[in-house]
Amino acid sequence: MANRLVIDPITRIEGHLRIEAALDGNNKVTQAYSSGTMVRGIEIILRGRDPREAWAFTQRACGVCTTVHSFASIRSVEDALGIKIPKAANLIRNLMIAQQYVHDHVMHFYHLHALDWVDVVSSLKADPAQTSAIQQKISTWANSSPGYFADVQKKVQAIVDSGQLSIFANAYWGHPAYKLPPEVNLLAVAHYLEALDWQKDAVKIHTIFGGKNPHPNFVVGGVPMPIDLNSDTALNANRLSIISDSIDKMVAFVDQVYIPDLLAIAPYYLDYGGLGEGLGNFLTWGEFPGDDNSDISKFLVPRAVILNRDLSHIQVPDPRDFTRMQEFVAHSWYNYNEGDQAGLHPWKGETNLNYTGPKPPYDYLTVDQKYSWLKAPRWAETPMEVGPLARVLAMYAGGNAETKELVDLVLKTLNVPITAVFSTLGRTAARAIETKVFADIMRTYYNDLVAEIKAGNTSTFNGDMWDPITWPARAEGFGYMEAPRGALGHWIVIANGKIENYQMVVPTTWNGSPRDQKNQAGAYEASLVGTTLAKPEWPLEILRTIHSFDPCMACAIHMVDATGNDLGEVGTGLSVCVS
Repeated sequence: MANRLVIDPITRIEGHLRIEAALDGNNKVTQAYSSGTMVRGIEIILRGRDPREAWAFTQRACGVCTTVHSFASIRSVEDALGIKIPKAANLIRNLMIAQQYVHDHVMHFYHLHALDWVDVVSSLKADPAQTSAIQQKISTWANSSPGYFADVQKKVQAIVDSGQLSIFANAYWGHPAYKLPPEVNLLAVAHYLEALDWQKDAVKIHTIFGGKNPHPNFVVGGVPMPIDLNSDTALNANRLSIISDSIDKMVAFVDQVYIPDLLAIAPYYLDYGGLGEGLGNFLTWGEFPGDDNSDISKFLVPRAVILNRDLSHIQVPDPRDFTRMQEFVAHSWYNYNEGDQAGLHPWKGETNLNYTGPKPPYDYLTVDQKYSWLKAPRWAETPMEVGPLARVLAMYAGGNAETKELVDLVLKTLNVPITAVFSTLGRTAARAIETKVFADIMRTYYNDLVAEIKAGNTSTFNGDMWDPITWPARAEGFGYMEAPRGALGHWIVIANGKIENYQMVVPTTWNGSPRDQKNQAGAYEASLVGTTLAKPEWPLEILRTIHSFDPCMACAIHMVDATGNDLGEVGTGLSVCVS
């Protein structure tokens, strides 16, 4: 394939992702290929284990969104065994999930995605007084004086002068596709640094309810935090006060920093309102249940399938549908016993590793064969996009008032049509919109929890089905979680008290999948077609669209032999090849 561009790995994401793109004579992407270049095999590790402990293993699939696999796991077991959790436990879970969204999305915008749009070095040319004027015009955030921005500028200058760019390394500073004036760049860099410090308040909810962060504790049947206002070791008045304060600080940062920054930066990149969609098909499993964890009609985020951008016709996907929910491996480094053209429902899923690609290091993927460790999930044999845009579209179409108001506000402020939401820019705006919706709902969940406590409804655990002797000989369960990056599903088969089969279909598997048995591209691959690169050796435009999905491939690989000795670590770097 002539003029093939290789980016491996794409930086500022979690894990190992390789993108290859074919360019025409005008440096426009005509085809793209997405390859997950590592394998974890957690599904294999879980075979034969107690299903009540699966959450502790699945949680380690990711070091960023450290709760999502646990929630999906415990929900899968509860679904299989018919466990209903107490209302207070559901409210606590909803608070933890909402906190995860706000924390994760703010981190993504500033620390993983903003530098695709913000030229850090350019901020050194800014007039701090003009940056101060911009800040005071767009919000009431306290850190807004000329002296404050001058101090930030000095910090950045010191980093540049040191010759060690540190957190600002591995970027394309001075790229012609950067369009922000120096003053807006300085504004964004200041908030990048503030967001690093802000996280210490955001994580307190997980720390209190789960005992620690990252990787809080969980339990099938509820939450591990008892409620007792007179106990030093339970959820008491002091801890409730800390949680309330944390919510206030998260809401303030979203309202006064994140949303204003998005609206300040977006007008300079309106061309991305017409780039980066690809599929036009969207899927959500739904999130934020009502009184318990099962009634999908009471979800804040609906369970939905949207095809061909048609918001007037919303399907409700059934994760138990063997004919529609399937994974394919025609271009993935796995094999199926029934043949690699077959599609398997996750309850019948197989994790048979079968690497057939070239031996690393290699020049190019063998894209006509198998080329990724990601499978190809499909709904009704159709590739789907999952994530913030899918959720916002589902809430918008479902009539959520705040979502509709925020979408309309953003469209009006940017003076763009509704079709602009189906794009890289729309995906980025959708992440901010849902962050605002979920930050606001935290106060409602907190007030409802306090009301439950006042009414004496303090149970946080249902142990009716805790003893395996009460379980059926065989049970199948589905656990959902709308992770920040999109629809997450865990399918479990329990036989004789042990895990017989466990399959995780994660958001990045949906979005980052390779071609399927019909040669249909996944969301990443489709989204890049039509993108023109100003400098192919500096493929910033590709990073912008791929990062708008917030890929999460998993942590760096650690290899340990049977005696526990560390055999090494595969680190991350960046290589770009054009031929």
